[in-house]
Amino acid sequence: MSDFSHINKKGSPKMVNVSDKKITKRTAIAKATMFLGTEVIARFTNEELVTKKGPVFQTAIIAGIQGVKKTPELIPMCHPLLINGVDIDVNITDTEHIEVLCKVTIEGKTGVEMEALTGANIACLTIYDMCKSISQKMVIKEVKLLEKTGGKMDIKSPS
Repeated sequence: MSDFSHINKKGSPKMVNVSDKKITKRTAIAKATMFLGTEVIARFTNEELVTKKGPVFQTAIIAGIQGVKKTPELIPMCHPLLINGVDIDVNITDTEHIEVLCKVTIEGKTGVEMEALTGANIACLTIYDMCKSISQKMVIKEVKLLEKTGGKMDIKSPS
């Protein structure tokens, strides 16, 4: 159990104490891949689909940003953070799929991996919600951390 930073000596959950860590610039980039299907993708014009609920990708970007800011409310051991920036990009990658990239930046004592992963997920869930009247065959296929910088170690995964 000692390998887990969120478990105390008695085996109970705890929030990691970051008070002695140095403030550094930290970034994380997460990517989500989503199957929309040709039926949904075919309705997009100029990389956007406007539904009765509004513009799909623009709404998903705003929802993803909200998701980043709400991460500590959703994931119990995440620290509330003063987020410096969030950049979410949604792209159609082929006739059936989209990709969501979420980059989060802070100057703080702990990383923003969970915030980036949450932002990408919430953006995808919003796209699902806005397009489900067209098709319910959509699938959020993969969500992964691509990059993390700052803190103890940097990580760069193959995209």
